This record gives sequence, structure tokens and C-alpha cells, in this order.
Amino acid sequence: MARPALMVGIDVGTTAVKVAAFELDGTPVAAHTTAYPIHRPRPGWAEQDPVDWWRGCGEGIRAVLAGLDASAVRSVGVVSQVNTHVFVDDELRPLAPAIIWQDQRCAEVARELDARLTPADKERIWGGPIVLDASFAGSRAEWFARAEPELWARTRWVLSPKDFVIAKLTGRIATDQLSAVRVAGPTGYLREAVELVDGLPGKLPEIAAPEVVLGPATELGADVVVGTMDAYGAVFGTRTTEPGRGMVSCGTSLVVAGASAEAVPTPEVVTFPPKDGLFVHAGPTQAAGDALRWWCRASGLDVQQVLALAGAGEPGVVFTPHLMGERAPLWDSEVRGSFFGLSSATSQADLSRAVLQGVAMSARHVLDPVERACGFALPSLAFSGGGARSDLWTQIHADVLQRPIERLRIHDSAVLGAALLGAVGTGAYPDIATAAAATVAVDRVFTPAADADRLNPLFEAYRESHEALRGIHAHLATWRSAETC
Repeated sequence: MARPALMVGIDVGTTAVKVAAFELDGTPVAAHTTAYPIHRPRPGWAEQDPVDWWRGCGEGIRAVLAGLDASAVRSVGVVSQVNTHVFVDDELRPLAPAIIWQDQRCAEVARELDARLTPADKERIWGGPIVLDASFAGSRAEWFARAEPELWARTRWVLSPKDFVIAKLTGRIATDQLSAVRVAGPTGYLREAVELVDGLPGKLPEIAAPEVVLGPATELGADVVVGTMDAYGAVFGTRTTEPGRGMVSCGTSLVVAGASAEAVPTPEVVTFPPKDGLFVHAGPTQAAGDALRWWCRASGLDVQQVLALAGAGEPGVVFTPHLMGERAPLWDSEVRGSFFGLSSATSQADLSRAVLQGVAMSARHVLDPVERACGFALPSLAFSGGGARSDLWTQIHADVLQRPIERLRIHDSAVLGAALLGAVGTGAYPDIATAAAATVAVDRVFTPAADADRLNPLFEAYRESHEALRGIHAHLATWRSAETC
């Protein structure tokens, strides 16, 4: 009997490369994860070695195919962390460590670039009052050109992780419009955006649709598509491909997204260009799983110990997970995390619960502008990512967000979304909405506790803390700047 056709998805994430094979109905067949470190050589810096991404892909592909018929693999899709940039020469050799999305070294450069543009300029270029931040490709390029002028002169390409990996797999260099955040629009690169930095336009790859086939992978033989950002992979892998659907992806960072047929301009979140009449509105935070990992290091506990303690903890302490600034909805590189509401009775269990609850509050903080961008409230939310492996954390999200949370069969939704892109590109499905409808399945629905509204005052404290502590964070930012000079 012939073996079923397989689709392979690859997610080049912030902490690991995940590779998985699925049958065309979404049934998981095999998966492998290769972890790698984030290097933090200075305060506010966050780097990775691009070779780790490539090594992880190779190890993952070999592990997933072990014991399988490689000829059954029909397609490969790749997604990756976005707003992470690697500068490579004409032979794809990295010229420096990749600057990942968490990195804040370019904040001052970003403010300079942002100040060059009037509100009218921003309306003309991007269609709304966006803010250029430290993760903007132009900020990274300008910083690199100033800090390493010789290496900038040798730079042939500025690539995202998935573009780097796909170039190594196929020999083709391309990116997609969605991954080219703030520098691309519906018709290609935004000229005024890329020309903010001398020399940048010529170092950017061609743009193609995410499902376009670039060619066969040298290690597999199966066709590889252009792919997209991991957050949009999660959009596909959670079936946020129809109006009225929404998702929370709780990984290293957290992403909240909603889909609608109309778009209401909302500066706190990103509204992607419409595809097939559908708008997706999304907001990424800086730290979700990263906040849990930080608390493990700070407390001396492992993840399972923190989760067990959190189950016994009492709400009352508020934690803001702004450990390296915050993206949506604040877009503030100076803000930092905090605990408040401590008392002499506060226990380690209470603090552990506050960390999990603070991440869920960051989701609720982003959900409000996402729903404003949609123009309506989302009735329920699909839930995926590493956080979905914990019943407790999933229930905390249901309680804080105060709506049903649908935990999905495939937690690594970005990997599934990557695989679906490959399947669409090679003709297994006519479009991504059809592919998602055929493959995404709910494992369990978590409903809010009857007394979940008692958390509302804590959320209001969470939300008001940013403005209330703005001056304090500015003082601390001045101190950090002086210490690193």
C-alpha cells in the first residue's frame, strides 16, 4: 500500500528550530527540536549565530526523515522569527552575529529615523501613525553601517532567518512581503522607507508570495516555498484565516491576532495588507515564555516547579513582563518589568502565579486594540505555542481574557502553518484558508472561571502601570545608558 504524502514544516524560532512532518490532513507524523542560545554580550543586546539556525535545520530534517520514506515528502515550508536580521556577503557568509527582534541597541537610531518623518509622511508611506522602533530593518542597517562600516560595505544581503536558511537549502534568495515589516507594501518595497538608509535598497532580496515555489531542497528533493514570518505561520496554523477568528500564540514572545473583512486603523497593532479580502491584525509582545525562563533563573526553580507552585499561588501580585522593553501595544524600548502589590505575606507561589498571569495580561492588553482594528469582539481565541502545554497557563489565559480558549491539537502552530504554505504552493490545497480548515483541530476548550471578573482590578493596575511609571522608567533608562558608556 502506498504511503500517504507528507508535508514538512520548519520554524526557525527564537530558542530552537522545530521541524515536523504531517500527513496532508494535518496528522502529525514526526517532529524534532534543536535548541540554541541567545547571546547577550551587553545590556539590551540580543544576538544569535546564524550557523545555529542552519545546523538545527539539518539535524531536524535528518531526525524527522529517519524511518520515513523521504520520497513521500511533497513540499517544505519555512517560517521564522521576524525583525531578526543577519548581514551576509555574496557567498551567504554571516559577517556578524544576527541581531534578533529582542535587541534594543538600535533604539536611539530608530528615534533619529522616526524624527525625520512627519505624521503626513507616515500616513503617505504606511497609511497610519506608526512608530519606527529598534527592530525596524532600517534602524538595524543604519546602526550596522555606523558601527561596522567595513562590514556594511561587504554586506550583499540583509536577510531574515528563514530567508537565510532557504537560500542555503535552495540557492535562491527571496523574501515575502509580510516578513519585510515596515519596508514592504502590497506592490513591493516602500521606496521612502528603505531609502532612509544609504545603500539599503540594493541589499534587500526580491519579494515573492509566501506560497511561491523557489526550487527543490538539496537535502530533500521536495519543493521549498518562500515562506513567511512565524507569527503569520501561527495565523495559518490556528485557522485565523476567516473573519471572526482570533488566536493567541504563547511562545518565547506572545502574539495576539484577529481576522476581519474590514480594517479600522489602530496604531497599537499591525494590520497586514489584505489577502483574498481578509485583513489580519496582530500585536507581538517581547516576553511570554521568555518571562517564565527569566523567573526560573531568578528563582532557582525549573519550569515544572514554577508551574506547580503557581497552581497553589493566590492572585494579588501584578507582574509586567517588559523585561527588554515592550512591543505591542506600548512600543516602548525603555519600559522594564516589575512586580507590584507585594506584601509580607507574598510567597514564591504567589510570584510564580503572577508571572504566568502577567503574560496573560499582556495578551489582554494587546487583544483590545486587535478587536478595535477588527471592529468587533472576538468570541473565542485559538491557543497554541509552548504555553499551551500547560493546562494551568491555558486556564489563566481564559480567566484573564474572559472568553473561551480553544487549545489546538498541534501546539506548534507556526510549524503546521509553514507546512500548509508548502502544501498550497505545490498544489495539494487551492489556498491557505482551505488548507487550514482541513487540518486545524481543537484539542480542548477552556472556559473562564465563574469568578474570573475578580481579576479585572488587577488588569486595570497592569494597564495603568505604564503611564504611572513612565518617569521612573525614563530615569532608569538614563542610568543604564550612563553605565554602558
